Parts: sequence; structure tokens; C-alpha cells
Amino acid sequence: MSYNREKVYEYAKKWAFGRNPKYYNFDPVGGDCTNFISQCIYAGCGQMNYDKNNGWYYINGNNKSPSWTGVEFLYKFLITNRGVGPKGKETTINVLDIGDVIQLSFDGNKFAHSLVVVKNGNSVNNTLIAAHTYDAFGKSVSEYGATKYRCIHIK
Repeated sequence: MSYNREKVYEYAKKWAFGRNPKYYNFDPVGGDCTNFISQCIYAGCGQMNYDKNNGWYYINGNNKSPSWTGVEFLYKFLITNRGVGPKGKETTINVLDIGDVIQLSFDGNKFAHSLVVVKNGNSVNNTLIAAHTYDAFGKSVSEYGATKYRCIHIK
């Protein structure tokens, strides 16, 4: 599987301030951030993993994997996936590229927000992201005031 970072960027740019009608909007039920990040990743890889136990897929709002919409579940899927679909590796911010993922913790313990990189500036201040729930495109990671962040490079 090749990962088309340009397609991720274009998808993020198109939908950062809107909602793609092909996907349920999870804002009213806890937030849409990881759903949007999964959509961006899917735009770049074009493959879902339909494994019922450890997969990453979206059929509709009621038929999706926990990893499609859950911050911790997406992290676990990307880091441990050995099957079909995207694979990731935890890394540092200075090696991120467009289409990679940053997850934020506001309390220092639980990661609660997912972002997609649209421009890497090698630091929290200069790396720009796109996101949902609090819709953004071209926003600096530092503007979130998170106490902790983790970076996932999509291989």
C-alpha cells in the first residue's frame, strides 16, 4: 500500500470546515475529530481493514470499527496493524510529514484529540494541522495548549 500524502492534504483542505455527507457527523455524540482523521488517512491509502476484532473501517455511523472514531483505538490500530490498511510508527514531531497524525492530551494522561498534519515545521509552534470538532486548517499545534502530544508517522 502506498500512502498518497497529497490526497490527504486535499481531503483535509476540502472538508476541514465542512462535513462529507458520506460519513456520519459525530460532533453531537462526543466529537468528530478522529472520524475526520480516519477519513483523511483513508483518502491517502484507499484501504480499510475489515477485521471485526482489530480492524479499521467505516460502513456507516452504526457499523464502524472503534479505531475509526476513537483516539486510543486509532493509535493502537496504526501502531500494531500487521494486516491490510495503514500502518504507523510513533515518532518525534521533527520527522512528521503531511498526512501524519498528532494526538493531544490535555490532562497529561489521556489522549483525547486527533489532528492531521498539513505542514510540518519541525516543532509544535510551526507544525500546522487540520481537525474537526474544533474545525481547523493551517492551525499550529501549539495553539491547543496540550500538556502532552504523540506523533504517528504513517508508513
